[in-house]
Order: sequence, then C-alpha cells, then structure tokens
Amino acid sequence: MFHHLRTLVSVAFVGAMTSFPVAVQAADRDDVENFLKVTGFDVALESIALGAETAPSMLGLEDNAFGQTWSNLVKEVFIVEDMNTQALDILEATLDQNLLDHAVTFYGSELGQRLVHAENLSHLDDDELKQVAGEQLLAFYEAKEDPRPAYFVRMGAAIDPENIGLQALQTIQVRFILAASRAGVIARDIDEEALWANIRANEAEVLAAIEEGAKASAAYTYQDFTADEVKAYTEALEHPDMQLVYELMNAVHYQVMGNRFEALSLRLGELQPSQDL
Repeated sequence: MFHHLRTLVSVAFVGAMTSFPVAVQAADRDDVENFLKVTGFDVALESIALGAETAPSMLGLEDNAFGQTWSNLVKEVFIVEDMNTQALDILEATLDQNLLDHAVTFYGSELGQRLVHAENLSHLDDDELKQVAGEQLLAFYEAKEDPRPAYFVRMGAAIDPENIGLQALQTIQVRFILAASRAGVIARDIDEEALWANIRANEAEVLAAIEEGAKASAAYTYQDFTADEVKAYTEALEHPDMQLVYELMNAVHYQVMGNRFEALSLRLGELQPSQDL
C-alpha cells in the first residue's frame, strides 16, 4: 500500500521541520535499509521524483511548459540517493524495532512480496491508464457483488483514518504556488489567504475525488489478487502495529517530499516558459 503515499500522509505540517517521536527501541540502520526494500518504501520515495515531473500543473501550466529545463532541474533536486538517506536518518532514530519486525514479517511473506511487486510496477504505469482501467474493474466487481471494492475503501481508511494526507498535499501546493509567484514564473500576484479560502471551499470535492481515485488505483494494482488475498491485506493494514508503522512512514514520506519541493521552489527563478518541447 506504500504506492498510495503520494496522497495519504500522517503529518500536520509539511515543509518545515516535523517533530518525530524517539523510538523506545530504535531499529538498526541495516534493518531499516532492508525494511525499505522489503516493504517497497524505497520505490515509493523514488516516485516523488516522478510526481515532480508534473508539478507545473500545480501552477495551471502544461507539464511541458518549461521544456527540457524542467526535467533537468527535477533530476538535480530530486536525487533518489539523498532522499533515501534522509528517510534512513529519520527512521533509524524513530522506528521501533518491534514495529519494524511486524511490518517485515508481513511484507516479507509470499503474499507480502507479491503485493509489493505489484505496487512497485504500478508506480511506473500511466496514472490515467490506472484510473480508467481501475474504474472498469470496480464496475465489474460491483456488478457481481464482489467484496473487493469495500476492502479497497478499508485499506485507505486504515493508512490515513483522519484524512490528514490532503492537508499535507495542500500545504505543499500552496507553498509551491507562492514561491512560483514570487519568482515570476506565473505572471500574477497570489494572495495566500485567498488561495487557502479557495482550497477550503473545494476541499470536500477534492477529498471525494482522491478517495475515488485511490479506490480505482487499488483495483488496478491488485487486479491479480483474489478477494481472500485482498481481505488478508486489508486486515494486515488494520492491525494497530501496522497503523503505527504507516503513521511514521507517511510522515517521513511527506517530510522528504516537502524538503525537496522547498529546494525546488528556491530554484524557480531559473525557469522561463519554453517552447523547447
């Protein structure tokens, strides 16, 4: 389920320093590094860079508005090795060994590794394709009264029960838009208070769209799994220890994302809209 971390998070304030609890029994760094690979969280971190390729759309621009210059800038800012190191540094001090062992036991199982493999592949697929195919699968499941759509909803609730992920994404978006305005990348002044008011006014609609999108994405990603296997995964995610793992992993994911988008914001002045497509 780590492939959903671009839209789900448990952190109150992104982009500034987040306070992380100190683990009672901190995990060994080698164990944490193995944990990233076994759970697929290393690939989820790499997907931050993939998402940054479409960041101009936050500004109301086409994804290719800056041509190759944008792709080059993303490569310079979103260095996977640096993001992994930051995640490892945080987790080494905050991830409790018992929680790590709980997550690795599940994700290291035969079912867990098949799930991670499917999730890692899903990262590379086109988002629009996933939505269209996922919606078709949901319609098929619902027509035959298959329980999988209900399990997908429970999955989303298990990893972000308070819907805090939307707040994190909103914070990143607002800071990025304001930085773009100050840098002259978008040719108008942006009032932060008015921007937040507009976001709040559309929040319910956006949240509903995110939830529907996550359900379709899950249908696409887990299409090769039986209803019983999806149920087993859902119940694993609902375990209190796994929820604590996700609370921390979500926070780390968006701490890293916020840090990289802050660095990107500082370099927006280098950009001008380009026709070098």
